[in-house]
This record gives sequence, C-alpha cells and structure tokens, in this order.
Amino acid sequence: AGGRIAIGARIVEVQAIFGRVFNLEPAFRSDGSQFDHLFQDGETFRIGELEAAVIALPGHTPADVGYQVGDAVFVGDTLFMPDVGTARCDFPGGDAVQLYRSIRKLLALPDDTRLLMCHDYPPAGREPAWRATVAEQRRANLHARDGVDEAAFVEMRKARDATLAMPQLLLPAVQVNIRAGMPPPADDNGVRYLRLPLDAF
Repeated sequence: AGGRIAIGARIVEVQAIFGRVFNLEPAFRSDGSQFDHLFQDGETFRIGELEAAVIALPGHTPADVGYQVGDAVFVGDTLFMPDVGTARCDFPGGDAVQLYRSIRKLLALPDDTRLLMCHDYPPAGREPAWRATVAEQRRANLHARDGVDEAAFVEMRKARDATLAMPQLLLPAVQVNIRAGMPPPADDNGVRYLRLPLDAF
C-alpha cells in the first residue's frame, strides 16, 4: 500500500503566499492537492496500533501542526528547549500573536505531558536535547514561560526576528515543500529550476 503524505489543512495559505513570492507556473495549484490528505485541527489518525491527534499550531507559518500520541506531543516549529525559547514568526504568513496562542494551547496540557522538539540550538556547554515537559516549559521557557503575556511576547518576538538572518536553504526548500516533496515541473528545455527572487526579501 505504501505511505501517504499529509499536512495541516492551512498549507493552502502557504501555497498561495509562496506561489506569489516565486511567481510559480500558472498550473501550480494552491489547493493542497499535491498531498494525499489535509489534516484538520482535532482530527485523529492511526500509526499502526497508535492513535495520534492533530493540534493546529499556527504562528511560525499558518500550516504548522503538532501531533499528540498518548502523553507526548511533537510540537513542530512552536517551542524549542526552555533555554532557547520559541520559533520565529517573520516568514511570509507568520504571526507572533498566533504563535503565542498556539504555545498557550500546548502549555494548557497536563504538566507531565512530554513535548518533543523539532529543532534545538543548544547554547555553549549543553548537549543537544529534544524533550521537555509542559511543567518545565511553563516554568523556564526563555520567551513564553508563565507570566509572559501576549503583548510582551509579540514585542519580544518581533524585535528578535528582526535580527535573524534568513535560513540558507529556505528559498529552495519551500519550493519543494509546498509541492509535497516533489521538484517543480521541467521548463520547455526539459530542465527543472528552483527560483531565486531578488527583490522579495
């Protein structure tokens, strides 16, 4: 049977945004049809004997989702380890208010829920890590611990994002990601190209 490729339903917004950024070919469809399934918030699915639930977590992008399996949640690009903080929101379609609300949704889970990180950027002297509990994040997250309100978070996130360089592989990666991992179609010369907008960022 083989695997199926699924993603958060709001990928259609990401496709529309980057379809314009890259001025993609007229046949490119911003309807999610490149994927086998579009996940809705709260939807459940099975991985063998395991049941997983989808948690919509917009902010880094509109389409970000987390996956809860038992007492563990794969949080995607929302939270990092407590001493690193939170994901950036300055890519097209990102929104710091939405990210704050997504983080609070995660931190409303039971204290012993294991949150599994998508990335880690360990400070000097710490080995890479990938897991923290809700309680640990609520107590110590550099950007979003308890007591940090929405306005303070948004102000911090916007100021910090303004200092960050664009990831080196963002532009080529997005062009493949929005096509469910497939490269763009070939041009009339039979060659496939990734586009590099010079005036968009």
